Amino acid sequence: MTTEDLNPFHIAQRQLDDAARYLPELEPGLFEFLKQPDKVIVVEFPISTTSGGVRNFVGYRAVHNRSRGPGKGGIRFHPDVTLDEVRALASWMTWKCAVVGIPFGGAKGGVVCDPKQLSERDLAHIVRRFVSELGDNIGPYTDIPAPDVGTNARTMAMVFDTYEMMHRGQNNLGVVTGKPIHIGGSLGRDKATARGGLFVARRALERGLLDGVDDLRGLTVAIQGFGNSGGHAATLFAEDGARIVALSDSRGGVFNADGIDPAAAHEHKRATGALDGLAGTESITNQELLSLDCDVLIPAALENVITSGNAADVKARLVIELANGPTTPGADAILSGKGVVVLPDILANAGGVTVSYYEWVQNNKNEQWDEEDVNTRLERIMTRATDGVLEKQEQINGSVDALTAQRKELGRDGDPLQPVDLRTAAFIVAVERVAQVTLERGIWP
Repeated sequence: MTTEDLNPFHIAQRQLDDAARYLPELEPGLFEFLKQPDKVIVVEFPISTTSGGVRNFVGYRAVHNRSRGPGKGGIRFHPDVTLDEVRALASWMTWKCAVVGIPFGGAKGGVVCDPKQLSERDLAHIVRRFVSELGDNIGPYTDIPAPDVGTNARTMAMVFDTYEMMHRGQNNLGVVTGKPIHIGGSLGRDKATARGGLFVARRALERGLLDGVDDLRGLTVAIQGFGNSGGHAATLFAEDGARIVALSDSRGGVFNADGIDPAAAHEHKRATGALDGLAGTESITNQELLSLDCDVLIPAALENVITSGNAADVKARLVIELANGPTTPGADAILSGKGVVVLPDILANAGGVTVSYYEWVQNNKNEQWDEEDVNTRLERIMTRATDGVLEKQEQINGSVDALTAQRKELGRDGDPLQPVDLRTAAFIVAVERVAQVTLERGIWP
């Protein structure tokens, strides 16, 4: 039995390879450039801990591409952070920004640590030391961090403060997004990833993505991951008429076929620290949640949760990826063969970076937009991006024979092309946009 390659950077490159086959005129050398990060930084530093000892930590920052604008991407605190994970996430961010048409490139950072096992003081020391080690590699017009797994608005406030201490006398608010509202954060940013996913789902269903369904009313939804994006998604999808039947966090999940009240789930999580034990529900595992009989499955935690080993068990008709990289290429093939539609991460969870862009614009202009204005702008961007990906899929699938012939004429290797799924269509849109800007700017020097 062949073991599936779960290295996230290898997966990101394979997804890019799949898209490039449908762009026969893309110069191979340019394509190889687009596959690799522009810059990778590895830092190692000590902190003095509250226990009185000294601990060493490793941090990473990768900038994948800045052809379309400054690097943009979160800082992740997690014990399983690796350099290849950071490189993959930076790559996905490049394509995500291109899909929704905002003027950023991709970047990502992370520190290998478990924030649940560290004191607030220790975490503050890690943040400040990491930012100081990065120095001028981050900045409002070079590389702009944001929250990610294990970090939050308070973390971003410390990122800003540390950078501010090092760069007095200028407007530094735009160095980081996802900040608290009273320190230059944007209204609507906390729910932006989930709300963006909702807008994508709405538009896709309106355009007939699922036969016989044109909105979310009455659809059953299971959400793996009850953090920021998954928790807000539960509330927003329920408000739109969906029935939330399952939720999970890192400790396990809960299920009720008749529906779970998101407000009750949030309160129980706040009170106990976990979802398990929520009144009126039965306990399930994270793996059991993935195979529930439901209409919509939303992976909203970490990457590689739907693999070739469990994709055949997925019974949902629609997967909406609020996490980054939750579905492997092997799983994509299985899901496609089963007729399961996947709204890919580089489209479905791009609401977060879109409102981060709005925050950056507000910071640079010293403005604060109303939340209604932010959400209206977000809906317009996400709707337009969804239309673009759906139309690209239709265009490509109507011309696979012509593209195959063109590849042959140009001497490109490979088997005859097949119809594409939405992930490949989204990558095609993104690669076209980044390649176009790269060529228009010219290859320096």
